[in-house]
This record gives sequence, structure tokens and C-alpha cells, in this order.
Amino acid sequence: MAKIGIVGGTGYTGVELLRLLANHPKAEVAVITSRAEAGRPVSDIYPNLRGHIDLAFTEPDAQQLKACDLVFFATPNGTAMKMVPELLASGTRVIDLAADFRIKDIAVWEQWYGMAHACPDLVAEAIYGMPELNREVIQAAQLVANPGCYPTAVTLGFLPLIEAGLASLDNLVADCKSGVSGAGRGASVGMLMGETGESFKAYGVPGHRHLPEISQNLSVIKREPVDLTFVPHLLPMIRGIHATLYANVDGDVDLQSLYEARFENERFVDVLPAGSHPETRSVRGVNTCRIAIHRPQNKNIVVVLSVIDNLVKGAAGQAVQNMNLMLGFDEADGLREVALLP
Repeated sequence: MAKIGIVGGTGYTGVELLRLLANHPKAEVAVITSRAEAGRPVSDIYPNLRGHIDLAFTEPDAQQLKACDLVFFATPNGTAMKMVPELLASGTRVIDLAADFRIKDIAVWEQWYGMAHACPDLVAEAIYGMPELNREVIQAAQLVANPGCYPTAVTLGFLPLIEAGLASLDNLVADCKSGVSGAGRGASVGMLMGETGESFKAYGVPGHRHLPEISQNLSVIKREPVDLTFVPHLLPMIRGIHATLYANVDGDVDLQSLYEARFENERFVDVLPAGSHPETRSVRGVNTCRIAIHRPQNKNIVVVLSVIDNLVKGAAGQAVQNMNLMLGFDEADGLREVALLP
């Protein structure tokens, strides 16, 4: 069994990692850290894990983490970059679920995240952890930058169009909606049920931290700059992201066949039949992105609908998928759950 460490296990992505790893056939959580909850049993905070995870939170200890085969960082932005160099030097592999290693341009990262990067030399070495794009290099990676939730839904939705050179790159639009768990577990007035219930709003319109990440992804696919308008919205639900994507496509192309062929061998991308409208509830709790393609009135604007669970394919599930690749396991190990309905 591979020994796994989790740094920062009290947030929503941390508990999601624990939920998925609890039934993993080849990996065992050996260390889970939390400065605030050190000494407290995990099941005290997350009773759903009672009988599945028999561990207590501990203070972060470099020696304990170095003894692990792989360590996940489910920490706020700016935390992993201070600890990762020492772990990598010891031979421990790392997956960071925050944004410390996602953006290759250090100046852009520092602009959007408002701090100096602690180890910019490692950013170039980090592999962007989207298996549908980088599967082979992820397998050999020592450090993986796990993608953000919005970037996952948007990148997978646009991928076949841009890869095939069909979409105009100067007027892409990503109109995205997320449940409140995307904001994390920290207390915030804006995330109270009395504030979000029976309401719906856009936010971050002048600029959102996921914009440079999405733009980087789309530019890498085609190796050209892209002009992207990205508008996130907050929905009064707990889990899920729905991305409605718009692209200008000239010519008569069988887009359904294009998407089906591109994702034919991808276990965690499901291209729905023509005319479908994917629902966020259909991916609740699972590591699946469901996609549907539309061409309203047969005009040049193509509409792609992409849904994920922001805590699974948008965070912890994709991280486990990356771990499986890095450690030579079956890519679906620990990820064979069926979505929860109703």
C-alpha cells in the first residue's frame, strides 16, 4: 500500500480526499495535518468518515511527510510553495490542490495572488494535472499542479474545438455557475444560506483568479493567444459547476462526432447524445465531466455545456486520478462511485 499524506485536511477538498481514499485499494492515508485541529480525531469533524478513517489530525511535520510516497496539499494558496522543495528533495511526490504551481508566468501569478512566489524555480518543473491533456508527463511527474474547478470544466468543454482548430480564438466566452462549496469551508457572511438562498448573482466580472489559468490552458492547446471572457456566478446549491461555453465556428462540421472521438478513451469525460442538457446533479460526488454540444439555429455560434462536481473532478477526484497515474495504479482506482440521486 502506498503511504499518503494530506496537508490541510479540514477543508472541503481535504475531506473529499479522505472520502475517496478511504476505499482506495492501493493507497492508505498515513498522515493528515491541521494546525488548528491537531490531536482531534478526523471523525469528530467529519462524522461521515467514522469507521473509515481512524486517524487524528497532527501538526505538520516534515519528517512524517517525507516518509510518505505522495503528499497532497489541500491548503490555501501560498502554503504549499513553502514546504514542497524539502519534500521533493527527499523523493516524496507532491500534488498541490491550490494554485501555487498552476500558472507558469510568475509575474502573472504574483499579480493575481498578491504575494511573492517562494520557489519560482519549481513552477517550470510542475506538471499541470489534467490527465486528458498531460497523461504521459503526469505519470513521470514529481510535482503536479492540480487544476482549478472552473478551469477544468471550461478547458474540457473547449478542448476538442480548439485542438481541431475550429474555434475562433478572439471571442471565446465562458459563462459559468458554481455551488457555494467552491468558496471553501471558512466562515463568510456572503456564503450564509440566508445570503445565498433563493438568489443568483455574478461575481468577479472585472477579473477572477481562474481567468489566467483558463487562458493559459487554451493557449497551450493551440499554441496561440486566446481572447476569453470569463464570468463566474454563484448558485444557491452546495456542489456543482455548470459551464456554458460559446465559440464561433465556421463551416459544416460534425461536432458530435468530433467530441465523441476526442473523449472516446477518457473514462471521466462523458459526451452525451446530441441535443442533451447535462445537469450538475448527474455528477454529484463523482469524478466525471459530462458534456453536450449544441449549434442553435445551425448558425456559427457553438454552445458547449460542461458540468462537473467542483469538489471531485474539479478538485479532490482529479487529484486522486493524478495520484493513480503517478504511482502506477489503475487510473480509476478509488473513483468508481456512482453519482448520488436525488
